[in-house]
Amino acid sequence: MRLSLNQWTTRAWTVEQAVAGCVRHGVESIGLWRQDVAAQGLAATAALIGEAGLTVSSLCRGGFFTAPDQEADNRAAVDEAAALDAACLVLVVGGLPGVAPGEPLAGFSRDLPAARARVAGALRTLVPYARDKGVRLALEPLHPMYCADRAVLSTLKQALALAEPHDPAEVGVVVDTFHLWWDPEVFDQIAAAAGRIASYQVCDFLHPIPQDVLLARGMMGDGVIDFAPFTEAVLAAGYTGDAEVEIFNADLWAADPDDVLALTKARFAAHVAP
Repeated sequence: MRLSLNQWTTRAWTVEQAVAGCVRHGVESIGLWRQDVAAQGLAATAALIGEAGLTVSSLCRGGFFTAPDQEADNRAAVDEAAALDAACLVLVVGGLPGVAPGEPLAGFSRDLPAARARVAGALRTLVPYARDKGVRLALEPLHPMYCADRAVLSTLKQALALAEPHDPAEVGVVVDTFHLWWDPEVFDQIAAAAGRIASYQVCDFLHPIPQDVLLARGMMGDGVIDFAPFTEAVLAAGYTGDAEVEIFNADLWAADPDDVLALTKARFAAHVAP
């Protein structure tokens, strides 16, 4: 299993710097974020990736289907994923309508089943467009603490049920250790996801959780997750893609990105790689 660097693990780097860092450290794959690609320029990013000989393990992100007027942005995300030849476009599906990350509650809906139905409908609309562009969509279930504002999909079982009406080559799922480690059904569901796993993302779950729960991700070995069973399970399910290290952590973001990438390689070899 090959290591991929998700760009936000070394967030201080621009796309150009992250690509150069991957080359220096012998990392052959990278996960990109749309806002950073936009800052670099889509054509320029594609050229940098091609010149470096890297592959793009994922583009993050599309989705937020429960917010108004997302269709145009999601089509743009598909276009960008196609231009970068990304292995998948990660979809974070959105929380309760009217609930925004970091914003106070006002004028929102508490109807969780309706929010999930809205996601299913928006996905049905997006799939034909992505199919025409040759882009695989990847549904990412998020830890339940993000259900209100980021993702009404909290388990792999839910994500698989949402993906099931669609061709596995067109709609897959993301297995992210941070979001799924707690689920007592997760290994049964990884087995059920054979042919559907579009991305395997890894980082640790820190304890205690920081005040900003978005930054509760840690370097592998610094938290509570046992990675070996996850890697064994995704491989047994037939996954042949990269293992993408995606860490949101204030201390790592403040450190020298070269040191962070060197540590990432060492911890990946010790904890994640089979």
